Amino acid sequence: MTDKNFTQPVIILVCPQMAENVGMAARAMMNCGLCQMRLVNPREDHLSEKAVAASSGAGEILQNAEIFTSVTEAVADLNVLYATTARRRNQIKTVYTAEKVMEPLNSAIQSGSRCGILFGPERTGLENDDVSLADAIIEIPLNPKHCSLNLSQAVLLVGYEWYKTQINAPAEQFITNATHPASKEQLLKFLEFLEQSLTDFKNLQDEEKRPTLLRNLHNIFTRGQMTEQELNTLYGIINHFRQK
Repeated sequence: MTDKNFTQPVIILVCPQMAENVGMAARAMMNCGLCQMRLVNPREDHLSEKAVAASSGAGEILQNAEIFTSVTEAVADLNVLYATTARRRNQIKTVYTAEKVMEPLNSAIQSGSRCGILFGPERTGLENDDVSLADAIIEIPLNPKHCSLNLSQAVLLVGYEWYKTQINAPAEQFITNATHPASKEQLLKFLEFLEQSLTDFKNLQDEEKRPTLLRNLHNIFTRGQMTEQELNTLYGIINHFRQK
């Protein structure tokens, strides 16, 4: 048995049927920075060649997975348990989305509680007795006409919501690679150059249309987050046509 890591939720797969799905679940866990897997009565060998191949480099999680003969044994050392299911089984439970459950889950972990998340077999999902052991249910809202998920997909969706709370990923980034965003001074110089290059443009000669046309040109380039490299490219194109 490996050293337990309770700074993150334990992922518990109950009676998984296919070794490939266990391998893909390990891959999903590795994607999301989760490392502790527990298996309850897996039907196939989780260390088989097909499981390891499906893990796509996450074999370490399979190697360290703990095997249990019952759900009660697998969750005995935990303080807080969540059950992922699309069927509420007529039980009185708080139902969270995968996103919303992360607040109470992280709060529990930070207070020192040992937390786990149950995932049921591919074909039937968790049984009533399994769900009854959980403090609350995690439900992933999907198309009601087809809400069936592969085991690894369910692990990935829940795992990703947890991982998002562990990183400070920017919601949006402007990638400029080797260049830099153009300054307002550079942009205004380019617009002045563009205006000078369009002196023979009929609409620009029309005093009534000129202000609107220039304003539209300004908006095109100020809205586009131009880079220095892009301005240099436009300078080259305009000079090419001027020479012609």
